[in-house]
Amino acid sequence: MNKYVANFRKYKPLLGNLILRDLKVKYRRSILGVLWSVLNPLLMMLVMTSIFSTLFKIDIPNFPVYYLTGSILFSFFSEATSAAMVSVVYSGPLIKKVYIPKYIFPVEKILFSFVNLLFSLVALVFIIVLTSTKVTWSVLLFPIPLLYALCFSLGLGLILSVLAVFFRDILHLYSVLLTAWTYFTPIFYPESIIPEKFRTVLTLNPLYHFINYFRDLVLHGTIPGISENLLCMSISVITLLIGLIVFKMNQDKFVLYV
Repeated sequence: MNKYVANFRKYKPLLGNLILRDLKVKYRRSILGVLWSVLNPLLMMLVMTSIFSTLFKIDIPNFPVYYLTGSILFSFFSEATSAAMVSVVYSGPLIKKVYIPKYIFPVEKILFSFVNLLFSLVALVFIIVLTSTKVTWSVLLFPIPLLYALCFSLGLGLILSVLAVFFRDILHLYSVLLTAWTYFTPIFYPESIIPEKFRTVLTLNPLYHFINYFRDLVLHGTIPGISENLLCMSISVITLLIGLIVFKMNQDKFVLYV
């Protein structure tokens, strides 16, 4: 373990430079630059509020905050895992030329998406103030569900990056899975519309628990209990450990397939 920690510290500057590079590339020649990380969730919130609160007449108290607390977290997960999945494949030429710990590539993509998530939180704060949402001290615990989502995304991202090296079809299949996953997560609809017989299936969705945790803190002003914390922690830690093991077992074969 000490060896891995020392190795990570050695390449930490590289990790930071890669994240900074991706930020510059993403907002290159953009007038608003990083502000798009704030404006994008706000614009999507306006569209979804118009459609679901007005046209579909879905009655959700404080729909803008309800939607943002779900979409910001899910967008991070979607962007992070999708980028991590292709990170090793797209870095093939570099992997063949110089030695860089291969985990750097998926980890960098996950952390880059997490930085975007932090920028998006500005949009959430703006809407909370605009809608005069009651805020309690529980909101100070908001980093907890974000860290759960980060660990889960990192674990799944490592697994996907391995699968993408050996099975390129996963690049196409995962986009379909993400679409289904979006509708399987109560982001823009209330959980109450789901038939009772399907509620158990819903609880198998890790994002459902992370988003509910986030909403409890920010929207409802309550703190999830020990059982919910243990569940979220178990999901994220177990997924991360599996991802690390799968990646370590297969990383030496990457050079033959990328």
